[in-house]
Amino acid sequence: MTTTFRIVISAFFVALSSITAFGQSLPASTSAQGFHSQVQLLSGGKLGETWLAGIAITLDPGFKTYWRNPGESGLPPSFDWSASENVADIEVQWPAPERHEDAAGVAYVYSREVTLPVVVKPKVADKPVKLALTVDYGICKDICIPAHADLARPLTASGPDRAAIDGAMGRVPRRRALGDPGDPAVLSVQPKTGADAALTVSVRAQDGARAVLFAEAPENWYVSVTPDGERNRFTLTIEDRPKDASGPVPLVLTLVAGDKAVETQVSLDGDSLSR
Repeated sequence: MTTTFRIVISAFFVALSSITAFGQSLPASTSAQGFHSQVQLLSGGKLGETWLAGIAITLDPGFKTYWRNPGESGLPPSFDWSASENVADIEVQWPAPERHEDAAGVAYVYSREVTLPVVVKPKVADKPVKLALTVDYGICKDICIPAHADLARPLTASGPDRAAIDGAMGRVPRRRALGDPGDPAVLSVQPKTGADAALTVSVRAQDGARAVLFAEAPENWYVSVTPDGERNRFTLTIEDRPKDASGPVPLVLTLVAGDKAVETQVSLDGDSLSR
């Protein structure tokens, strides 16, 4: 997908967001009904010195929303926590997505429902924490429409939604080094013979599991991933990059195999060769 087309898509979503935001805002609550979707702010109690929360998005049949990297088209969720109270840091975690391909290209999506775990570090440990979230996200079936919700929730020690949050955390890819001995694993990233700006990524998956690979590059880098014709091997193509790019350039590879997923960070030289 060209950079120009990406800019057009972004402008389209910004314009639609402005339209949906026009008018009187409603008081924030723990849940909100959106376009063919519902969003809920969950409370999961304490985990050591942090609090657990979650963002649960439920979708009508046939609709999907997007991962942190939407792929070739779509709108990734954005979060504004600035009105929260007694919060020093917030980390949103991302369960592994699905790969969806249609006439618009390849997108990385969630269908039916997804819970994004949230780890909250308080400013003062013994004072109450209240989350206030403004979330914008894309909902897509035949066309993609932006949705918006304002949510708020005090976090309590009882953590009524802990089971749902723990289940979602179990689907967040585990961080693993290149060549990790476990299954699944990203084994190697090598220049592809006879191809410019392309790499061969070799992976390992547990017996019988189909491997799916997702790649994320820095801003203004665009990459694509396709199966390489052999089991557990993929071609990663650098579709576009800054003219003055120089290494090392971080690249995050997320490998999904069955019900397991891992995340591996590698580096590229500015000339797109593996480091």
